[in-house]
Amino acid sequence: MTRSEFDDIRAFLADEATHAGDLLRIARTLIDDLEHARMREAIMRTHYLRLLTAARATVAAETSGMPDPLTFLKDELAERSQLPQDGEAVQRILSDARTAAALLACLEEMPQPRPRGIRLRRCVGTGRALPR
Repeated sequence: MTRSEFDDIRAFLADEATHAGDLLRIARTLIDDLEHARMREAIMRTHYLRLLTAARATVAAETSGMPDPLTFLKDELAERSQLPQDGEAVQRILSDARTAAALLACLEEMPQPRPRGIRLRRCVGTGRALPR
């Protein structure tokens, strides 16, 4: 949900003309959205853990001198149809990986901004006002 959608909901809730039935409908929609987001998060965490486990198994297999240590990682990527298909895709993937590493390094170097004062709420739309 975008910041403007949150602002619109806040404005709708603050509007004195809003009826209780409308509020109940919004509450149900928001709970459905929250459940859907939690389910997506659980699925993403599962995919991440499977990939992390495959990567660890690959490193462990290489350390112990197994003949094909990439088997674990290849199987996990193949199951998700994420193996590179041709030479062009390989070069693009390597380029993406280098770019991601560079961006991550830049993010880690940047100082974290400190929040300054109270965040002012803005509302987009006509005829909406937030309580003062």
